[in-house]
Amino acid sequence: GNVETSMRVVDVVLGALHQIGLKVPAASQGTMNNVAMGGTAPTPWNYYETIAGGAGAGELFEGITARQCHMTNTLNTPIESLELHYPMQVMQYGIRAGSGGIGEHSGGDGVIRSYLFKQAAQVTLLTERRSKAPWGLEGGAEGCPGKNVLNARVLDGKAEFKVGAGDVLTINTPGGGAWGEKL
Repeated sequence: GNVETSMRVVDVVLGALHQIGLKVPAASQGTMNNVAMGGTAPTPWNYYETIAGGAGAGELFEGITARQCHMTNTLNTPIESLELHYPMQVMQYGIRAGSGGIGEHSGGDGVIRSYLFKQAAQVTLLTERRSKAPWGLEGGAEGCPGKNVLNARVLDGKAEFKVGAGDVLTINTPGGGAWGEKL
């Protein structure tokens, strides 16, 4: 779990620096949105990725949309490669419009990524910011918390479960917090 802890430590340090008067950005997504999955039949396979989210805004800048923030520093797997090598199809991959906090400088929006499984698999999610939103600063609004959905059922941020052919997992990543009150 150090991947998630490291992301939250950044928010804690920035929040503490803000409280002593330093200028810092609002909270970013605060998670790496870890998704691990794999199956055994007909051929064993496994796949792991992190998914981008929204970066927090600052006094002089807007938050960045669909960004691997702070500790993540990874790139996404191209959909074509994922679908070629694994028994799944990406049904949706795009910006989670409106998920960044609103303010003088708005937070960056998160991402929506949906996977359609073509065969049975085991899935593990290690995600944060599903119940507590990324905070804004100086009157800026919070970013939207993330949400994980299997078919129509909302999942916890940390979950392990089995899927079958035809199941759809959707990861809605958090948006970043805004900086400053919207005038």
